[in-house]
Amino acid sequence: MSNSPLSVDFCGLRLNSPIVLLSGCVGFGDEYTRVEGFSNSDAGAIVCKGTTLKPRLGNKGHRLWETPGGMLNAIGLQNPGVDAVVRDIAPGLDYEETCWFANICGSTVEEYAEVTRRFDDTPMQGMEINISCPNVREGGVAFGNDPDMSARVVEACRAATAKPLIAKLSPNQTDIAENARRCLEAGADGLAVINTLMGMAIDAQSRRPVIGNVQGGLSGPAIKPLALLKVYQTYQVARKYDAPIIGQGGVMNAADAIEFLLAGATTVGVGTALFYDPLVCRKINAGIAEYLAEHGIGNVSELTGALNLQPDVEDSPLSG
Repeated sequence: MSNSPLSVDFCGLRLNSPIVLLSGCVGFGDEYTRVEGFSNSDAGAIVCKGTTLKPRLGNKGHRLWETPGGMLNAIGLQNPGVDAVVRDIAPGLDYEETCWFANICGSTVEEYAEVTRRFDDTPMQGMEINISCPNVREGGVAFGNDPDMSARVVEACRAATAKPLIAKLSPNQTDIAENARRCLEAGADGLAVINTLMGMAIDAQSRRPVIGNVQGGLSGPAIKPLALLKVYQTYQVARKYDAPIIGQGGVMNAADAIEFLLAGATTVGVGTALFYDPLVCRKINAGIAEYLAEHGIGNVSELTGALNLQPDVEDSPLSG
């Protein structure tokens, strides 16, 4: 599909679509296979569920909670451990259908590096470093909010593989652009912007937190405006390194995806939208293709960073 207007280069890989299915939303590629009409090939890449060195049972319930305009999740990185994924899951994925990225998680720098090393000897085409997970009690959040720790994790993972590395950045930090710069200088090939926001829900009758972990990651349309800003801010740094961005956070339709591309994303991540409509990827692809044709644009990559910073006031949605 190299001549398709939707195909895009990402970290040296040619993706057949700018859509990336986000970690945790499709498990290890089998979560939606029972849905009639769903196809992994509708996405350019799929990020597998977060994987740690040892198996994890995850958090106690509740783990998911719908909120106005979004969803809280606190799964707690439940997974069978890297050895089981490498042995039982990775060999059976269809690498012709789409590209597959492992999602690397850990509680220490050494664990991140070891999980990366074990995935290096698999057909996985790339790895996303999850340094910004807001729903576990150790590791992720501390690493993701500290540029020095983020850089240390990326550097350790870089030494363990030559495959593309994508650093997943937290919005819960003071200066996301500085963290992006540190990750890129430490060896990241690309960035995923943003991970979920930290949030909580309370049951007023019982006066207890709804989420068993107390806090969880907020995703969905509610976080889109902030996510767009973070992508735009990160793009100002990433473009100096020629590093691509997976823009994510509230992408529900083609219009949302196009906005993230204009803000600086090379690809767009889809996650929470799948819970509302498992076939949304096909619709997003069709909508982007229609937009490209309508505006005489030959390839979706031409939209990346093409934001007009001097809009015509008469065209403003706030004008008379």
